[in-house]
Amino acid sequence: MFLGKLEIFGFRALWSPYYLLFILALALLYYFVTGPYRHKFSKDAPAPDRSQQIFFYASMVLLYVIKGSPVDLMSHISLMAHMVQMAFYYLVFPIFVILGIPKWIWERVFRAKGINVFLNIFTKPLVAIFLFNGLFSIYHIPAVLDYSKGNEVAHAVISTVILIAAFCMWWPLFSPLKERQIQQSLYKIFYIFANGVLITPACGLIIFADTPLYATYSDVQAWVDALTLCVPVEVLQGLSLSGPELFTGIKILYDQQAGGIIMKILQEIIYGIILGYIFFNWYRKENRTIDPIPNQS
Repeated sequence: MFLGKLEIFGFRALWSPYYLLFILALALLYYFVTGPYRHKFSKDAPAPDRSQQIFFYASMVLLYVIKGSPVDLMSHISLMAHMVQMAFYYLVFPIFVILGIPKWIWERVFRAKGINVFLNIFTKPLVAIFLFNGLFSIYHIPAVLDYSKGNEVAHAVISTVILIAAFCMWWPLFSPLKERQIQQSLYKIFYIFANGVLITPACGLIIFADTPLYATYSDVQAWVDALTLCVPVEVLQGLSLSGPELFTGIKILYDQQAGGIIMKILQEIIYGIILGYIFFNWYRKENRTIDPIPNQS
């Protein structure tokens, strides 16, 4: 029913065909660089294995779903949808990309002049964890989010900067370059717990506020201005819109509180899955290092 109401914004706003072409171009680039033409970049470069290919192409599908499908339009209408988008864009998508790109490409990236200094600093665990969570929290300060949603350039720049910070945050856990990865499983677990703690204030601000915080979702004119980020202006000019409740049927304050709760729950689920993966690998590694019981006979 929600999707049916969104049809008034048109096909372009709902399905972002130009963004789909961009995603397909990235997928083709990956195919050629890691496949037929990989030896032009590195003579001994191995082709990506099946799991790497699955992760990368899955990341492209995920990117289109969260930034090109109706999910993106819904994120400008409802804070709940915005939080779902943020969770998958910053907490899942970077992991898939890191795991999907072959090691030899990452080695070239980290040797590239101009960005190697930046990467060497901002992928250090302590720097990365505070950088991402700090930027994420600042972004959800009402004045910052409203400004971002009301200005196309600011929105693109801010979203990209936070995404880069998200890559830096996940790098110490999932880096294929072992020397740049946290080595001790216990430290990895502490790292995940620290992330969960640091992201909590931003969620708490939203959950426990007793008034609508964001003009983007509570002021009709600011809301319409935010819709121009994904809806052609000529389409909006032909519509009579009264606010987000027209589409969600939920009071703005309740939508806001639910958004904070959803973000926290999704973050806990994602971090919980990663913790389980780390703990399982740790347990398996420890079992391999235990000497077998000697034969008593």
